[in-house]
Amino acid sequence: MVLTASTTFIARSAAPVLDHLFPSAVQSGVTNTVTLIGKFDPWPPLLWADSPGFTFLPATNASDVRVVVSPDVRPGLHWVRAHSRDGASNPHLLVVTPDRLTLEQEPNDDLQKPQSVSVLPAVVEGRLEKSGDVDSYAVPLKRGETLVAWIDAYTLMTSMDQALRLVTTSNVQMAWNHDSVRSFDPLMTWTADQDGTYVVQVFGFAYPAESEVRFAGSPKGVYRLHLSNGPVLQHTLPLGAQRGASTSLELRGWNLGTPRPAVSFQPTEPEWIRPGFAEFQPAGFRDAIEIPLGDGLEGIESEPNDTRDQAGVISIPGAVSGDLNRPGDVDRFRFTAKKGEVLALEVQAARLGFPLDAWLKVEDAAGKELVRVDDTVGADPKLDWTAPQDGSFFAVVGNLVGSGGTDLRYRLQLRRPTPALQVSLADHAFAVEPGKTNNIKVTFARTHGFNSPLRIRAAGLPTELIAPPVEAAAAAADATLKVFAPTNASPFSGAIQIIATETGSGREHTATHSLASTGENNGVPQGFSRLLREQISQIWFNVLPSTNSVPKPKP
Repeated sequence: MVLTASTTFIARSAAPVLDHLFPSAVQSGVTNTVTLIGKFDPWPPLLWADSPGFTFLPATNASDVRVVVSPDVRPGLHWVRAHSRDGASNPHLLVVTPDRLTLEQEPNDDLQKPQSVSVLPAVVEGRLEKSGDVDSYAVPLKRGETLVAWIDAYTLMTSMDQALRLVTTSNVQMAWNHDSVRSFDPLMTWTADQDGTYVVQVFGFAYPAESEVRFAGSPKGVYRLHLSNGPVLQHTLPLGAQRGASTSLELRGWNLGTPRPAVSFQPTEPEWIRPGFAEFQPAGFRDAIEIPLGDGLEGIESEPNDTRDQAGVISIPGAVSGDLNRPGDVDRFRFTAKKGEVLALEVQAARLGFPLDAWLKVEDAAGKELVRVDDTVGADPKLDWTAPQDGSFFAVVGNLVGSGGTDLRYRLQLRRPTPALQVSLADHAFAVEPGKTNNIKVTFARTHGFNSPLRIRAAGLPTELIAPPVEAAAAAADATLKVFAPTNASPFSGAIQIIATETGSGREHTATHSLASTGENNGVPQGFSRLLREQISQIWFNVLPSTNSVPKPKP
């Protein structure tokens, strides 16, 4: 027998694919069963969460895991991934709550046999898991009570455009909603005119949209249905709060009683909140909202302020909250500036959940229009403007479609812009093979004169990898971080961070990847334009296992 040498190769498996988790919430301090929806071969995948205190214990049926959350884990939204030595899934949001979960109980399609939700407020963890699925929930209401119902689905990256419907037990429709202003997720309110049991129904359509219009369903059709007949906070007046100071906020929403309550709020900016926003949850409310922050006083408009003679005054920095409450209404605010002074003017309306397509313009003291903008940040206007001379000017807010209403609210902010930097990555995960290099491109959005040189490094990589820091010049728009894995590098799968440090001040900026998308394909939206959390800074990195095996004899 003659023996010859041959080389065999070890095939890699596909990276795990996590489409969703069901339910999309877990209770802290107890053991929860969560179904992983996606592709996991081999089973089980490893699971990662963005903070300590999560324990994942896979079951044997290749779909379920037991999740134990320590009581000291922060309630709210957390990122979770499935990963293996061959790669990582997209991150998905998992809600941590101290409250006991209410799970959908099938079958609940029949209007005459709905699932009972007898105690409100409640959050139901549900799923439209088959084509044509309609989930029904019976809720008791007394005369004069207002039911507030809303869904988190699209904003949790569910590939379905869901809707809500409220009917009597005899199938008379009382209310319905398909999309809210904030997103494709619905929000429905209705005040009962008599005591009784009413049925809330959840159904949905495919997202992205298909040519066939029908009720859709799939194992990925996960949702969280919020039901309340108690106080629900919609927004505050003013709409924003001042950094480093206490702001008196009047609460606006449903079932608040009269007079409307007001609370004093001194904001903090935790890292998990969108930059420029604070989380606000006054005592007695189950759900928090995010409110914008500014560096100056937060005011409320005083009508009439349509003309230059009637215009209110806005300080710099400062903000004012108002509404365009009648058709054709415009609001004017006077401010002063010096020649050559650069000011940032911004209107926040649609992104705060109000059905206003606002425009913004600047006029001089004689009423001459100097500049006008619309739809700069989504449907909201924003501009950087340079004063042509010393004097008084007017910031003017109007509605593109000319309608009016007290729900057409906005927040106008003026400030002197300061240099700013945003560091971003095009992907949420990267990998390298032994003996090769991965070039990670880091992009810098420099605004308002930010010109500091930067030093880019990766934190959390295995020490055996070679990833020398990269210097980026003052005007650089991007830099490339090279990560080399030696041929004998051990497999690795873990979270890292890409950090840009200003070489002068030492201030650090952590790179993020945005999971929100505004892309379209032939006019059809792709991805999710609005999420409950839109950025992740824990970037995944894999050192892939080598495909080469040791040569072995072959007869």
